[in-house]
Parts: sequence; structure tokens; C-alpha cells
Amino acid sequence: MTAIDPGQLDRSTGEPENRLLQNIKDYTAMSFALLWQRQAIFLATTILTGFFFDPMNAFLFYGTILVCEAQDLMLAKRVPRLKPDQHKAIAMMVAWIILNTILSSFAICVYAISVALKQPTGGHFTPLFFLFAAALFAAMNNHQFVWAMIVRLTMYGVSFMVIVVSDIWIVRPELSSDLWLQFFTVIFVMYFLIDCSLVFLKLYRRNLEQLEKLKEEHERTKAAFVAKSQFISTVSHELRTPLTSIKGSLDLINSGALGEVPAPMQNLVQLASKNSERLASLINDVLDIQKMEAGEMSYREGTIDVHELIREAIACNLGYVSAHNVEITEDIRGKDKVFIKGDDSRLLQVLANMISNAAKFSFEGGTVTVGCEKMGTHIRIFVRDQGVGIPKGSRGKVFDRFSQIDSSDERHAGGTGLGMHISKEIVEHFGGRIDYHSVLGKGSVFFIELPILKSSASEPNEPARAMQIG
Repeated sequence: MTAIDPGQLDRSTGEPENRLLQNIKDYTAMSFALLWQRQAIFLATTILTGFFFDPMNAFLFYGTILVCEAQDLMLAKRVPRLKPDQHKAIAMMVAWIILNTILSSFAICVYAISVALKQPTGGHFTPLFFLFAAALFAAMNNHQFVWAMIVRLTMYGVSFMVIVVSDIWIVRPELSSDLWLQFFTVIFVMYFLIDCSLVFLKLYRRNLEQLEKLKEEHERTKAAFVAKSQFISTVSHELRTPLTSIKGSLDLINSGALGEVPAPMQNLVQLASKNSERLASLINDVLDIQKMEAGEMSYREGTIDVHELIREAIACNLGYVSAHNVEITEDIRGKDKVFIKGDDSRLLQVLANMISNAAKFSFEGGTVTVGCEKMGTHIRIFVRDQGVGIPKGSRGKVFDRFSQIDSSDERHAGGTGLGMHISKEIVEHFGGRIDYHSVLGKGSVFFIELPILKSSASEPNEPARAMQIG
């Protein structure tokens, strides 16, 4: 991205205004950031030259600079409010910045020359050094708005030449004199300053180009994300309708309502029914992920009896656990009822994920234990199994999307890899956390911890209310 001449503004697209506005925003932001640094430099210059030269001139210079600095500060506060479509306001701001730059540069140049005139011929180290410092400061910090930098460097360069050329004009020295050495040194310094300004200008433009590319990539990424979310939502909803019909038909056949299923067909029908359930579960998980990403996941918050929640979770998953030849037991520690805030259907979904994983990764004949215990101001709900366990270093995979500990084709149990990620999002939404402890080959304990509702003991039947994140 480059600085744009005000005469090159394209009213049809607005793009040059955007670039110019970015330039002056960066310029005034830098000016504001270096405000106190500049004040320290100007004050030190005033005190030094006032002590050794003319105090009245010094403080007159400082007063003029303060007026210019105040104007700069006012401009810096107004620029952030400008919009790309405010063409006249942007042009007016550019004019004010250039005018104030001319005034402040003129004050510095006149003061440096006035100090030089009070010194003997050839002894102008102090004013030349001040001009050099001012020019170097402009080269390093004014490159955001190239016209301001050009104005300052031009005026400082003219002042350099006025000081050294006036000495040569008055004395008319030989080429081997110190005055000519001073002249050529000034030429070299001016070249150095111009080179520095070009280096900083190129770096600034390169950074802006990279920032522009990042913004464009960000916009493309956002557009792709929206398209992806819409596609997933549409496809999932379109799949759900025929799948519901298929699953309902298969369940009707398996129930015998349409007559006895021939023996050769029973296994195939049961297999189709199981696979339709898996597909329905996958679609529901994908839809939940899409809703979470879009901030549209809805919850119904109410007061929940933890003991009843655990018993309901066991009852709902008893058939699934039995299908894996695993027993399920209850381990509720403590007689007093415990209440929490949450969505019972979503928390049942979390427990179902934990129980199904425990059953899938348990050895035949093993036991899955579901229970709870108080942990200070929180209640821990846990699911313990006696299965294969989880290797160390797998925590990221356990709660990541579309990830399983054994993702090979020969893995022990199937699944989408979405359940624990969804569970984590649900638990964290209600101010809790989910984690696990595991010993490879001996089993795992997955648990969630949620804050106990202190005042809920007297109000266990508080009605649920709808709540939506995002």
C-alpha cells in the first residue's frame, strides 16, 4: 500500500480515500504516541540555547512550537472519527496537517538559522545538530504520511544549505578549507537522511501491503466459514427428514407391527436400524457443532436434582451398555440432595457421551460406574470404567473435534469424534469443567464439575426458562 496524492482520489471506488485515510490515521497516531518525547526534546533545546544564546528567542520558539503541538493534538483526536466516504473532510484534514507541518517546520528552521547567525563563521555545530536531529526524527516517524515527511525534509534541507552556504558566500574560502568540508559533510548528511526516510517508507508500505493481504484473507475465510456453516446446516437438515422416515420404518418392521420378519432378513434389518441410529446421532452432533460455532446453541436453564439426573442417565443408557456386555452401577456419595443450574437434556447428553465411551472401551464383563460426590462448592459427576484406558499425552485428542484416541481403521470402537468436544462446550457454558484420569490398561474416570446451587434446596421445582448464547 502506498501513500496517495490527494489529486489522485478516485471518487468512483473510494479505495484511494481508504488508503489516504489509513495513512493519515497512522501518521496522527504516531504523532500522538510521541507527544511527550517531542516535548522533552523541544524543552531541552529551549533551555540549552536560551542559556548560551538569547533567552527571549528561545522561549518565543518554544511558545510557537507549543501552539503547533496543540494543533497536532487536536487533529490527532479528530482523525479517528473520519469515515472513508467523507471526501471533503478527509481533504480538509490533509490540508490542515500539511499546513501545521509547514508552520512547525518553519519555526524550527528559523530558530536554527537565528542561532547560527549569532555564532562565528564555521562554528555552527549546535544549530546543524538540531536540524539533523529534527530531520532524522521526521525520517523515522513521519513516513506514514509521505507529504508531511517531504515538507519537513525539504525545509530542513534548505536550512542546512542556508547555514553552510552563507558562510562560504561571506568568507569565499579555498576548496581545502574547513568551511567546504562542512558543506560537503552537510551534503552527505542530507543524503543519509533521505536514504533513511526511504528505508522507513518502504518498510511501512510493505507492512501495509501485508496487513491488506491479511484483511483480504480474513474476509475470504469468514465468507468460507459462513458458506460452510450454511452448507452443513442445509445438508444436515435435508438428511434428517428422509433418515427419520427410514429409521421409523425400520423400527416399525423390527417391532413386528407389520408382521413377523423372516429369519434371513432379521440380521440385515437390525443392522440397518443400528446404522440409521448412528447416522442420526452423527447428524445431530454436526448440527450441534454448527450451532455452537454460530453462537446459536439454545439451552433451557433450570434447577436440576443431581441424584435424579444420574439415575435418569443410567436408565436411558442401560440398553446401550448391555449391548456391549457391560454392567452399569450407581455410586451416589452422600444422602443430601444436591441441586445445580443447567439444562437437564443437555447434561443428559453429556452423561450419555461419557457412558457410551465407557461402555465402548470397556472389556466384556466389565462394569461402568456412574456417581457423584461433593467437592467443596462444586459437585463432581463421574463415569468410571475398567477398560483399555487412555495413553498419556492424548488430552488434546479426547476433547478435539472429529478426533479419537485410536483413529486407525482397526480401532476398537466406532464414533464420530464429536461427542466429547460437544460435552466440553456444554459443561463450560454452565460454568463447569470436564476432565479425566486414566491408567492405560486399567480404565478411566471421566468427570464433570459444576457449581452447587446453594438456594435450590427449597426450590427444587423452579420452572425452566429459555436461554441462548451468542
